[in-house]
Amino acid sequence: MKRVVVGLSGGVDSSVAAYLLKEQGYDVIGLFMKNWHDDSVTISNECPWLEDSNDALLVAEKLGIPFQTVDLSEQYQEKIVDYMFSEYENGRTPNPDVLCNREIKFDVFMKIAVSLGADYVATGHYCRKNTLEVDGKQVHQLLAGKDDNKDQSYFLCQLSQEQLAKALFPIGELTKPEVREIATKMELVTAEKKDSQGLCFIGKVRLPEFLQQKLQPKEGIIIEIPSTNEIYNSILPNFVNTEESLAFYAKNKDYSNANGIVKGKHQGAHYFTNGQRRGLNVGGTKEGLFVIQTDVVNNIIYVGEGANHPGLFKNTLFIKANEVHWIRQDLKLKTGETKNVMARIRYRQPLQKATLYQFENGMYVQFENPQSAITEGQFVAWYIDDELQGSGVIS
Repeated sequence: MKRVVVGLSGGVDSSVAAYLLKEQGYDVIGLFMKNWHDDSVTISNECPWLEDSNDALLVAEKLGIPFQTVDLSEQYQEKIVDYMFSEYENGRTPNPDVLCNREIKFDVFMKIAVSLGADYVATGHYCRKNTLEVDGKQVHQLLAGKDDNKDQSYFLCQLSQEQLAKALFPIGELTKPEVREIATKMELVTAEKKDSQGLCFIGKVRLPEFLQQKLQPKEGIIIEIPSTNEIYNSILPNFVNTEESLAFYAKNKDYSNANGIVKGKHQGAHYFTNGQRRGLNVGGTKEGLFVIQTDVVNNIIYVGEGANHPGLFKNTLFIKANEVHWIRQDLKLKTGETKNVMARIRYRQPLQKATLYQFENGMYVQFENPQSAITEGQFVAWYIDDELQGSGVIS
């Protein structure tokens, strides 16, 4: 009998994943990850991980499976939290959920599971896995979940073949209502529990408050760039080749105080990200103001009026060579090669037509249509049909 360790988070998805695996005849162990106990940063006035841990225990008891709690807070602090603060301080916007899956759930946690004799690790992600044979070797595919509204393949875009080999996604063929229906039928305590909106695996934490407890406030100015500014109508240079053209379109605009009007003050450019609207506290405009760029060196936030402001849009992004990641290593592009794909730059974004261009120093992704708020530090993931084949950190 194959042994599976399920990451029981205290939510309905992992609860049903554990139930389905037990029904399929696996030897199932429930493992809850405690990822936080740093009193210097208050996560919440409540104690969410304790509530989640209790729910996970109740589910394990109901299903009649062994249950353990593992404390991964030290690794979480080092691999996720410290990295996040560093990225925000440098004006980039990391995705903690993507990192958490790569660094914690399918690395540290997976190693613990293997030490318990597990053949596989299972999670409650809405995605699927398929295995092919290519040139005599097993190759694992990461496929989108059947529920279009809940597909979470994007969050797993940094997994490797080694990690996928030991991964199971039992609810990938189901929709969320079907998962809740199973949980209700089995009288699981998590059946009606709301989905977590907080940071990956640490409960009900809101990111702005979390950041403000570690990153020091620093007063700076907010500058509005009018949509009519000549910076958006500059004459295009003559490009020598495709790479030069792509580099031009991927580059950020060189804004300065001279381009716009001072609209107000902020408490730190590192608290803001491209496309953000909330928290600016600046009125007096017909449409809302959106962050179009942050300058953490000079502590300036550049904003534009309205969701269609030209400063929000770009059609090209760049990924450094060492940050290009192929799940399907057998399909990796060689220097000079291109590939038509569907891609997204954030979770839940509808897939967009794009072309990958591989060069020696990295990869450009050029979208057919301009994309709003392409943000450094986030991940772009590319698909062929329903298979996520690779991803990269936006530079």
